[in-house]
Amino acid sequence: MRGALMYGPGDVRVTEREDPTIVQQTDAIVRVTAACICGSDLWPWRGQEDLAATPAPMGHEYVGVVEQVGSDVTDVTVGDFVVGTFFASDNTCEICRAGYQTHCVQRQPGAATGAQSELVRVPLADGTLVATPGQPDADLVPSLLAASDVLGTGWFAAVAAEVGPGKTVAVVGDGAVGLLGVLAARQLGAERIIAMSRHADRQALAREFGATDVVTERGDEGVAKIRALTGGLGAHSVIEAVGTQEAMMQAIRSTRPGGHVGYVGVSHDVALDGQELFFSGVHLHGGPAPVRRFLPELVDLIWRREIDPGKVFDLVLPLEEAAEGYKAMDERSAIKVLLTP
Repeated sequence: MRGALMYGPGDVRVTEREDPTIVQQTDAIVRVTAACICGSDLWPWRGQEDLAATPAPMGHEYVGVVEQVGSDVTDVTVGDFVVGTFFASDNTCEICRAGYQTHCVQRQPGAATGAQSELVRVPLADGTLVATPGQPDADLVPSLLAASDVLGTGWFAAVAAEVGPGKTVAVVGDGAVGLLGVLAARQLGAERIIAMSRHADRQALAREFGATDVVTERGDEGVAKIRALTGGLGAHSVIEAVGTQEAMMQAIRSTRPGGHVGYVGVSHDVALDGQELFFSGVHLHGGPAPVRRFLPELVDLIWRREIDPGKVFDLVLPLEEAAEGYKAMDERSAIKVLLTP
């Protein structure tokens, strides 16, 4: 099969790889219909995060058709169209039942590592995959793919930030996760949604997803603008979808005392000052999003065409051009790149 491998910073190649096989009887093999490039894939591409080994199979967001299952798999069957998550979980342990599948006692980060390929092995298939009600129409595939990570991550950020009716929400980050955090906030009933973005195309999509205001300033200036828009108090709920020191501090300082920050940007060199945090009166909750908790609901919303998160994909490329997709996202000429094997 063909698949994307990262050999080092700035070096992604699509090459021949061995077809995956069933290793554990809880595995499934999925033929990938669509995959995509994640913002987190850019960290090693930029040389800001080391790979465990090279060449490294890339990709953890995927939808497709089940081709083979192990003898212990009972909930998905050959021929099912499935949406996967980026952590393998059994979905039955006490932690999973509490809604934190990314911390499952059997968790496997990078559940389907190498999903930017024609085929992918999915461990713990019954707990990791969700089958759609049938074979989806082609126009639903991008939205279902978004549900495998960025929609579920944005949704978790909104839930962690206690978004709800009557709340004012600020969203730090205008990538796919931040934009879908806007969508989630609208679905969860937020009264006012402030998107922080400097890019006209992303601002437009944020407004389409439900943003009522756009703030172009960042850092201390952005915080001042949020406070000015909220009577000096700050937002009730803030989504942090970047993972940098500046973004985290901007999120905390934009939140009113008693408010909540939902942080889902993968942390890179973030350090919090204990004294400032102590006196902020702000709740912090986040981390790797338990997408599996929300996936059945999100698939249902997409299937009934109540939401269209697939609009975050503004560039579609064949798998063979994956390297161009990485460049486009790094240069911010694309919000999110969909790959078709």
